[in-house]
Amino acid sequence: MEITFYGHACFGITFDEYYLLFDPFISPNEKASHIDINAIKPTHILLSHGHGDHIADAEAIAKASDAMIIANYEVATWFENKGVRKTHPMNHGGSWAFAFGKVKAVNAIHSSMLPDGSYGGNPMGFVIEAGGKTFYYAGDTALTLDMKLIAERFVIDFAILPLGSNFTMDYIDAMTAAKFVGTKDVIGMHFDTFGFIEIDHEATLLEAKKQGIDLLLPEIGQTFTR
Repeated sequence: MEITFYGHACFGITFDEYYLLFDPFISPNEKASHIDINAIKPTHILLSHGHGDHIADAEAIAKASDAMIIANYEVATWFENKGVRKTHPMNHGGSWAFAFGKVKAVNAIHSSMLPDGSYGGNPMGFVIEAGGKTFYYAGDTALTLDMKLIAERFVIDFAILPLGSNFTMDYIDAMTAAKFVGTKDVIGMHFDTFGFIEIDHEATLLEAKKQGIDLLLPEIGQTFTR
């Protein structure tokens, strides 16, 4: 499984013939100016909630690649009304078997509003069973005891967790979240994009080491495997 970090909370994950893209916010992100969204051709786009810093490029990429958008009902419907041909609505607790594997929509504690001010439904995270791996993409969330329920049902190989604080949990809470979901392999997201979420990398990595967590803080454009 090959993973590319496109900045903020956006990851592309490829395996077999599938390419999953999560929360594409690339072209408005000055720190990701070297990333060409026209070169990104996903088969599926998963959106955790409706904020602009998670969906900014979703419409353009979906239309160019004919990718399916997977999101909560309100966000999926919003993109359908904008002419995206393939959408799949979900809601908390539900699962669906897609061609690439299975997705379960899980709780996230955050907010959600679409760029035009319309209702963005409830934010969510995803547990993905695909490509021989089971992983948790948390979306934007606070630490919540609901994360323990994930470990009761799944064996999580790795988790992609926000840790920039202010709008989401911080790195200390993210280490607890990793323990709640039962993994020591964490990929950080939602950090350093703008001033509110800048982090101390040294302190963050030191805390992860103390907690026995293998934490990666990827560089924008970095590709790695899991």
